[in-house]
Amino acid sequence: MHGLIDDAGRYRRGGVGIYRGSRLLHMAPPASRVATLVHDLLDWLSNNDWHPLITSCVFHYEFEFIHPFADGNGRMGRLWQTLLLSRWRPAMAYLPVETVIREQQDAYYAALAAADQAAEATPFVEYMLEALLSALVEAKESDQVTDQVTDQVANLLKVLPAGVALKTSDLMYQLGLSHRATFRKSYLHPALAAGLIEMTDPDSPRSPKQQYRRVAK
Repeated sequence: MHGLIDDAGRYRRGGVGIYRGSRLLHMAPPASRVATLVHDLLDWLSNNDWHPLITSCVFHYEFEFIHPFADGNGRMGRLWQTLLLSRWRPAMAYLPVETVIREQQDAYYAALAAADQAAEATPFVEYMLEALLSALVEAKESDQVTDQVTDQVANLLKVLPAGVALKTSDLMYQLGLSHRATFRKSYLHPALAAGLIEMTDPDSPRSPKQQYRRVAK
């Protein structure tokens, strides 16, 4: 898709704020500071040694505070958090965080505003940890491990020999499946969550070149 916004991929060149209706919740820093602030944030990310859960929440908040682009900052901030979490635990790439936040939008924006008022990220970190917990509970409830799923994971392991890495399309072919959503929900996600398989490129969980292999025991 092209032409969705005029300045796609470029830092914003004007002032921007976060609004709920007509109410201003956050006025982002001036555009002249964006490049420096983003550089400092990425430098902090490269050098901090905090727990990944806390790091991802703080990064998410600071990204939203900077609001570096003219549009799409909320989605981009949540994508960054998912990426950071998936580097720690690959199965976290599939948590329904977007769904949970969409259902709690008022609380999400209130946490952003509270962090702004406190001049530090703690209120937002606390909110996001609760949101992640809700997402984990939702994922567990929607993907309960049944005997059928156990059989499906076993079938997946049968077509994925040790030492071999295969793409989604190859695994589906070996299993005789044509419905990608069924494959992900009933085969791939449970196997990842159980630590039985892993991604060959965990830094890019949704890459079209992604492959999967058995976890070495």
